Amino acid sequence: MATKKASKKSAKKSSRKSTSRKSPGRKAAKKTAARKSVKRTSSKKTAAKKSTRSTARKSPAKKSSKKSSSRKYSPSAGKDVKREMHEMKRGRLKSGRSGKKVTSRKQAIAIGLSEARKKGKKVPKKKS
Repeated sequence: MATKKASKKSAKKSSRKSTSRKSPGRKAAKKTAARKSVKRTSSKKTAAKKSTRSTARKSPAKKSSKKSSSRKYSPSAGKDVKREMHEMKRGRLKSGRSGKKVTSRKQAIAIGLSEARKKGKKVPKKKS
């Protein structure tokens, strides 16, 4: 008797599993078909882009038109920032007006750069 009940329960479970899985409706089928078509068109576009990129890489004229990069910051400006970072880590760096202790790394860098600007060193202009 116990084996018949167990076999009936397993049969019910397997039938439940098959009924719970429904086939996708019409809308879902259309969505998947649309996705597949989008994927196909995008792969064609990327293939076209790749072919144009390879020709652009081969042209040496574009590479020579770039001017050589020079330093944005002077080495002495870097030394000023280094000194301010050192003071901040030791707890001796204070902000300008309020005189509070600076704990932010970014603020310490900003203080170092502003001092370098005041001294006339090569530092890019401050972003507004």
